Amino acid sequence: MPSRHVVVRVPDGLHARPVAELVRLAQAHQLPVTLTTDAGATVDLGSVLAVMDLGLASGDEVRLDTPASPAAERLLDRLSAVLDPA
Repeated sequence: MPSRHVVVRVPDGLHARPVAELVRLAQAHQLPVTLTTDAGATVDLGSVLAVMDLGLASGDEVRLDTPASPAAERLLDRLSAVLDPA
């Protein structure tokens, strides 16, 4: 299962706009993606509310997981770019 560790670098943390972009990307690729925090909370990236409830701030570390597929690495690259736009 492809995974990616990412440090959230969105200046104001994960607020509505970046979360909506994450969910949109996951849904567009039609691959299930989970986001796991350092504290061990895991949510489905298909749910805006579930991701918002995590209250992720800039500097928090997360892991993204998705099943192996030809599009998995590209999806993880795009999701990582939303979390760390630098």
